[in-house]
Amino acid sequence: MTPRIKNFVIFLIIAISIIIVYIFFIKKGPEEAPLVSVLSTTTTTADLSPNSSLLTQDFLSILLNVKNIKLNDAIFNDPAFISLSDSSILLTPDGTEGRPNPFAPIGSDPQVSAPLNTSVPPAATLSSENPSILPDDSGSAEAQ
Repeated sequence: MTPRIKNFVIFLIIAISIIIVYIFFIKKGPEEAPLVSVLSTTTTTADLSPNSSLLTQDFLSILLNVKNIKLNDAIFNDPAFISLSDSSILLTPDGTEGRPNPFAPIGSDPQVSAPLNTSVPPAATLSSENPSILPDDSGSAEAQ
């Protein structure tokens, strides 16, 4: 290749790369439409299309139908309803959930000594002849 053609090819490659860099990295994209559109509040009923007028009439008729619904409140005088009682349980906090300061470093918590229940109920006794365990009526396990 002659030096003149070689220089032209190098210049062309550099020019194309500069154009590509400009298009992808520097040039701003087209303005995007906002995600929220604002409707003008100065519209009158004459500006409404026939479709929106029909929709408005349908909505109003449904709204009036809902307004005319009458509920029978005789259920509140029924003995079954009156005999219902509140069985909600009042939950009291235990106070031992988690650490006092969960953001403190591990090991810097104040030591709270709580009495430990070390008594263990007798679980079961096993016989050497028959190792099966069956519960008796008193709730403790007994070997058979």
